[in-house]
Amino acid sequence: MREHDSFGPATMRRGRRKFDDDDANFLKRGKLEPTLAEDPDLPETGDRWSTWDGALHGPHPRPDWIRTEHGAVDTELGMLKTGKEADVFLVRRAVPGNDQVSMIAAKRYRDGDHRLFHRDAGYLEGRRVRRSREMRAMTNRTAFGKELIAGQWAAAEFGALSRLWQVGQEGGTISVPYPVQLIGTELMLEFIGDWETGEAAPRLAQVRTDRDGLEDLWRQMTEALSVLARTQIAHGDLSPYNTLVHEGRLVIIDMPQIVDLIANPQGAEFLARDVRNVAGWFIARGLPVDADALIERLSYEAGLL
Repeated sequence: MREHDSFGPATMRRGRRKFDDDDANFLKRGKLEPTLAEDPDLPETGDRWSTWDGALHGPHPRPDWIRTEHGAVDTELGMLKTGKEADVFLVRRAVPGNDQVSMIAAKRYRDGDHRLFHRDAGYLEGRRVRRSREMRAMTNRTAFGKELIAGQWAAAEFGALSRLWQVGQEGGTISVPYPVQLIGTELMLEFIGDWETGEAAPRLAQVRTDRDGLEDLWRQMTEALSVLARTQIAHGDLSPYNTLVHEGRLVIIDMPQIVDLIANPQGAEFLARDVRNVAGWFIARGLPVDADALIERLSYEAGLL
């Protein structure tokens, strides 16, 4: 894991973060609303006290750049991305007077009235809640049910990232952002990019490289897909637009729609679609990959054959 403890706040400037979005009408928006009730005892610097206390925390071993101090302050530096299901903000978490910081991507899911998840019913198959009332509300898409679904999306992504980050640390060939914390529908993640400038890492779709570079990225992609299959999950919406490339390393992001390959009756279809989505990008750039052979191998690794 990288070290990010040496630069000071003078390197950061508000409102000038770059992140290309596939929405042609992408707009910067206002500051992220606090997830907790407003505290009248606001910090002298920054926007709010750290929300670490009381949150659900990421897995151990915890990276040493995580700021856990109760006196830490969150400063919001602008929007990284606006999407169909959530907005993502760049947050600097630091203790005043201390040059050790965490740079975090704060992903805040929209409420049930505004969220625009694609085909969420298919993704939710295989997910269950204990109370029949809650299950009925989710099935009928009542206002209460939509809020429950929003919580499920955030919790599902947090759980998937926690699990896959641990697999990666144990030697599995997959990279995902470290999930810092979860409070309600706000998920805070490791910021993948340049911590000094606030520039997000490019998406795979933006990367231009030579044949050797393409072959290395495809190797990383197939290894990551193999880890997912052996863990018996599918990304569910994998594409060159939700995969980042940072310093040559392929990083899988955006996992709220994670699919249980065994519990979901459409699991095999989601796995195949993930493979075809990414394989098509490499094929279009001249790399002769065999998507069908890879789907067959991954299906076997997942226990679907």
